[in-house]
Amino acid sequence: MTEMSVELDVVTYNSLMYGHSLWMEVVEARKLFGFMITKGCKPNVLSYNILINGYCKAERIDEAKQLFNEMIHQGLTPNIVSYNTHGFCQLGKLREAQELNKNMHTNGNLPDLCTYSILLDGFCKQRYLGKALRIFRAMQSTYMKPNLVMYNILVDAMCKSRNHKAARKLFSELFVQGLQRDVQIDDTIINGLCKEGLLDEALEAFRNMEEDGCPPNEWSSNVIIRGFLRHMDESRAVQLIDEMRDRGFVADAGTTAW
Repeated sequence: MTEMSVELDVVTYNSLMYGHSLWMEVVEARKLFGFMITKGCKPNVLSYNILINGYCKAERIDEAKQLFNEMIHQGLTPNIVSYNTHGFCQLGKLREAQELNKNMHTNGNLPDLCTYSILLDGFCKQRYLGKALRIFRAMQSTYMKPNLVMYNILVDAMCKSRNHKAARKLFSELFVQGLQRDVQIDDTIINGLCKEGLLDEALEAFRNMEEDGCPPNEWSSNVIIRGFLRHMDESRAVQLIDEMRDRGFVADAGTTAW
């Protein structure tokens, strides 16, 4: 296009960089970023956000931080996306994530639901469940209300840490908060109960799905059937298989392997 004397604007450059980033071609995106500058087209906040996101996905955090600082040096003000894009939590760098969160507050950017979800996921994956819960409760004391994604993150972490009582207690908050639950959160609880051999409780949770207007899907059925097969309760597993077939569902590879 430049050979045809067509001058590209920042929107076009951003679109091209975004395309490279989607394909994990961060080096190509960076070359385009440099080319844009040499052509006298000044990058905007979105330009930097695209590159920062690309470097974070490639786990090249130092280069992402360098771009973030460069953006500020160029007189641009990072927005909430600039902060949320950083991959500190993804790489388990929780201290850096918290520092960035403080920096965000200092610069007048309030965290959004995405910010809190990223933090919760990071702390839960590193098994700092207590810290994750404190962040969750602190958020509840603000103007924001937790969404289903956050509940899924915490319930999953609680089940993995074998704290099923706390998981079900948190699950019950969904109704108080007026949130419409999805199948995923039920499956998480059922899977956790099955792994612990709490088959009666798992079956009760499975039955409650239908009664509560959130009918189990094919994945749900396979999860609980595998639970019974794993613990040698073949009679109830066969019953559930029959029910699954009546619903038009089929057993997946994980279930047929038993």
